[in-house]
Amino acid sequence: MWIRNYNAEGELIKTTVLESREKRNLIFGRSIKMPNNEQVVAGVYGRNTEYSRGIFVATISSYGEYTVRYYNFADLQNFFHYLRANQERRIKSRIERRRIKGKNTKFNYRLLVQELIPYKDQFVMLGEAFYPRYIYQNRPGGSFNNSFGQSYTSGTGYRTDYIFDGYQYTHGVVIGFDASGKVKWDNSFEINDVKSFQLEQFVKIAPGDDHIDLIYLFENLIRTKVIKDNQVVEGKSSNELKLFSDLGVITKEDAKTNHLDYWYDKHLIASGVQTIRKSKERREEPYKKVFFINKIRYH
Repeated sequence: MWIRNYNAEGELIKTTVLESREKRNLIFGRSIKMPNNEQVVAGVYGRNTEYSRGIFVATISSYGEYTVRYYNFADLQNFFHYLRANQERRIKSRIERRRIKGKNTKFNYRLLVQELIPYKDQFVMLGEAFYPRYIYQNRPGGSFNNSFGQSYTSGTGYRTDYIFDGYQYTHGVVIGFDASGKVKWDNSFEINDVKSFQLEQFVKIAPGDDHIDLIYLFENLIRTKVIKDNQVVEGKSSNELKLFSDLGVITKEDAKTNHLDYWYDKHLIASGVQTIRKSKERREEPYKKVFFINKIRYH
């Protein structure tokens, strides 16, 4: 992995090449500069570029010397907390049994590293796990292979295509580590109701004085979880975006183009297009589409 630094005029001033260990290729990362002109890089590593097997944290001195720490997903305390309690318990039990035997447990995930921010005397990395979904769809015609998979022909003259159906998100991962790259805590946020045809960031980090709010917007609902290091202060909650007047109602199917972005100070901005109907039951009646902007304050 190459880390390049530029000055304000866009001129290259330094290049650092992070060498990876065998079978631990550095796939992707984000960097942040510290006040002493040192640099921190956090990202994911894996055997190939499609799947990651864990997190790496690299600290780079002003002279280009660096240290890389690797953390298997199995080493993180709350990485699997998005699963049902029984599933999480079985996975952790399996990890512990193999650890007693001196063996490592390897997991493969598609994980996007979205942010790396300073927080108090630490740094916080946010990642989002996802996987592509495919569905079978019957269509009239012969059989052929498409770019998403194979097609199958039935005796009725229809073919069954294997069609890409978007990216299904599973959970957000939040990891705190110190200036030396040592992980101090980790937590997670279940986002398994999110599906998108584009890979984009959904979860936003909203740091408070003694806690962190994790927030995302999907289908007109603002979901929030409050954490403090490894602990969950408030579990996942949902609040609907309200209309500014009694114009009608918004259904789940009519709120597909909403976005949540950072704004200023302790404010986020929610925006998008809402389809407003007179009734949830009478979808065939006339409706109107409006563009909306909502200011959201967190504490």
